[in-house]
Amino acid sequence: MKALLAAINAKYIHSNLGVYSIYAYCREKEISSGELSIREYTINQSLDSIIGNIYEEKPDLLGFSCYIWNIGMIRKAACEIHKILPECMIWYGGPEVSYNGEDVLREDSWADGVMEGEGEQSFYEIFCRFQKEGRDGDYGQIAGIVWRKGEQVLKTEPRARGKMDEIVFPYRYMKGVENRIVYYETSRGCPYGCSYCLSSVEKKVYFRDLELVKKELQFFLDNRVPQVKFVDRTFNCNPAHTMGIWKYIQEHDNQVTNFHFELSADILTDEEISYLRKFRPGLAQFEIGVQTTNLRTLEAINRRTDLQRLQRNVARIREGRNIHQHLDLIAGLPYEDMTSFQKSFNDVHAMQPDQLQLGFLKVLKGSPLYGKAAEFGIVYQSTAPYEVLYNKWISYGDLLRLKQVEEMVERYYNSMQFQAVVPYLVRQAGDAFAFYDMLGKYFKKKGYLGLQQSRLQNYEILYEFCGCAGSGLFGRTGIDGKLLRELFIFDLYARENLKKEPKFLGNRTWLPEQKEWLRKFYQNQEMNREYLPKYQEYSWKQMLRMTHVEWFSYDIPAFVESGVLEQKTTVVLFDYKKRNPLNYQAEYCTIKHTECLSGQFLDETDRLMK
Repeated sequence: MKALLAAINAKYIHSNLGVYSIYAYCREKEISSGELSIREYTINQSLDSIIGNIYEEKPDLLGFSCYIWNIGMIRKAACEIHKILPECMIWYGGPEVSYNGEDVLREDSWADGVMEGEGEQSFYEIFCRFQKEGRDGDYGQIAGIVWRKGEQVLKTEPRARGKMDEIVFPYRYMKGVENRIVYYETSRGCPYGCSYCLSSVEKKVYFRDLELVKKELQFFLDNRVPQVKFVDRTFNCNPAHTMGIWKYIQEHDNQVTNFHFELSADILTDEEISYLRKFRPGLAQFEIGVQTTNLRTLEAINRRTDLQRLQRNVARIREGRNIHQHLDLIAGLPYEDMTSFQKSFNDVHAMQPDQLQLGFLKVLKGSPLYGKAAEFGIVYQSTAPYEVLYNKWISYGDLLRLKQVEEMVERYYNSMQFQAVVPYLVRQAGDAFAFYDMLGKYFKKKGYLGLQQSRLQNYEILYEFCGCAGSGLFGRTGIDGKLLRELFIFDLYARENLKKEPKFLGNRTWLPEQKEWLRKFYQNQEMNREYLPKYQEYSWKQMLRMTHVEWFSYDIPAFVESGVLEQKTTVVLFDYKKRNPLNYQAEYCTIKHTECLSGQFLDETDRLMK
């Protein structure tokens, strides 16, 4: 007998915790690797290639891991596999089928069963029953499943939640995890009851023993896994558990592995925030769900949030400059119209997260909001991902407009490549939402929406937009073109050591005096390494090629760091050997000793920048 667990992931670098957990549990129960195997695919692969690969495996028992992003592909694949492998027994599992298993089997005549809820023990028992009795056996004694018996669709009693310490470490039998993002859980359930979330179904939280967790964390550290994403729904709901894990990863840091946590920022303790200052930059990143700042909306979705404390704690973490913070917003929630959402957006943007995720409400089967959709007038897509189309407060047209804003945020905020020019443009626009909204409308007008552009093309389009903005799109007198060009130049060199500035910024001609100043500066560095201490083995010519010096008539670094914009000659050194692990920008510093810059040189520089 041969069983196969199949996963279709969003990207190749992702891993599937569900099938790994089931596989590890079954192996501990002495099912051999010859009897049970895993195959992982991605949604970017062709359906034919996935079907063909599964066919070549010739499984007798096939289990699919189902989520909103892959359910359509899985159902199509399962339908065709049933035709070419008619004797193969096909089972579904995962959150997308755990709350309507009977409907799924009535719709998919080719599927034999659905595992509802935790699947480790359920799949093991299905395997054992199949091994003894085959496809036509009696599966009615297995808890937590919906199964097909002849023409009948039968449902067994729910499976009791297992103990977290009984879950077998999912990566015990896996190879190659050092090249993947791995998902890991130290708790199941959530103490909160947010009505849009499936985790609200289970109010009680079950924790894995901390000593067991530490051993498993060491596995990731020893294997130098690039990123471990904790899938605990509210990781910091137990301070002792939280601090135990944070202390371990800080004390055993391998200087490589990054740990991702989903947090409720408003319940962070002073002790936790103080301890975070010890973290290496890049050791951890936080995903914090704000969702909305509309108090009536928060009440309607049963989300308890102290917004003032959340804002204060996010600011305190940001002060440490060592942890990437990702804040979430959800569009399409009850009582949130466009005016309210614009305020929520601006409130979250003002918290200065490293990334701002603008998502759209998904009405998930099994969530409390699923049963209240009619009450709130929520109309949503009939198929996965069940995204909101409109409700009583926001129209489909409004949501399309927010989709444009989302794309702009992804290109110009979350890319972390426009840390000088975009804050300036936001200031000119009046508020953040107004800027991204105007930019989205410009993209739509020019036909750029939804098209892939290179990094430099995104710069050029933004510069093009600024030209229109300067002539009245902002409703202001205009934009300082000289300053704007300097902001663009700063952002470009902060990301990449360009050999030649792009044409849209104009071609500046370097004067002999400029070249002479650069030569003297780098020759000086070869002697004393004042600004480039990590370049001991390089000559001045090599350092000149590996780094970049740029002069500005405004203090751009001060503007990036504090928002203060001052007209002041500033010479900046960009070091590409050292990058900020939070935003991947080259480290930069202001060169203090510029006495060798003559007045004529500075005047000429000023002229060239105009």
